[in-house]
Amino acid sequence: MDLLAFERKLDQTIMRKRVDIQEALKRPMKQKRKLRLYISNTFNPAKPDADDSDGSIASWELRVEGKLLDDPGKQKRKFSSFFKSLVIELDKDLYGPDNHLVEWHRTPTTQETDGFQVKRPGDVSVRCTLLLMLDYQPPQFKLDPRLARLLGLHTQSRSAIIQALWQYVKTNRLQDAHDKEYINCDKYFQQIFDCPRLKFSEIPQRLTNLLLPPDPIVINHVISVDPNDQKKTACYDIDVEVEDPLKSQMNSFLLSTANHQEIASLDNKVMTDVVGNPEEERRAEFYHQPWSQEAVSRYFYCKIQQRRQELEQALAVRNT
Repeated sequence: MDLLAFERKLDQTIMRKRVDIQEALKRPMKQKRKLRLYISNTFNPAKPDADDSDGSIASWELRVEGKLLDDPGKQKRKFSSFFKSLVIELDKDLYGPDNHLVEWHRTPTTQETDGFQVKRPGDVSVRCTLLLMLDYQPPQFKLDPRLARLLGLHTQSRSAIIQALWQYVKTNRLQDAHDKEYINCDKYFQQIFDCPRLKFSEIPQRLTNLLLPPDPIVINHVISVDPNDQKKTACYDIDVEVEDPLKSQMNSFLLSTANHQEIASLDNKVMTDVVGNPEEERRAEFYHQPWSQEAVSRYFYCKIQQRRQELEQALAVRNT
């Protein structure tokens, strides 16, 4: 294989891979990881001899923190970036109906943090419940129980649910033989969608009433104020989805080949200089025909005669 043929084959391979990567980047690329959650608390007993009123009251502080296990990334993600909301529910009998809930909800202007702290007065152990809602990207939904049993899915993204429905339709041959746009519902589809026949394009709209918000992660914890209790830190591992590191490498590849158009332009210039410009060659051949030499000679002869006449006239005027 000569060098030019090898270069053409290499260019075709790079272009094909570039298109494949561009298509892959359009789809969510996620990776399952473990997020270790640390729930700890400290107790500050009352100090009768304290000068200020805050120091004389017993209080406790609850901390909720976490980190990714075996995180290869150089830039660590903030703990709050994994969650859409966090609610801490304290004992209502101890703190009353207006002060027993601590809530954090993500907003467009949220500043990410490495953890959450809650401080309250008290000198007795408190039972609390933590409700953590993961921030799914793309958003995920909990399926209606009937649909969940049919598809074998509990919580999934809308596109994955529609794909699973289409797979069920193909497997059970529910697509109408004469009008491919319609689906003939079996008994399970009739129970779920409440109709004997429907268009596949209607499914996204009908799914709206069958998709619910995902369940939060529920953790029950005891805030201990016993100084002899050494187990004041609890650890939990939860599954989270993070961006696949391969995605950044694919983006880097696309950026590295972003000047492909410039390279193609330079290649074209090189080929033009080596082979020649067809338009310029056509014009050159036109002026290399046999008649061109005679035409040039006549042109210069006419110019010389014209110049001679001008000089003779100028001299004649001067002599007179």
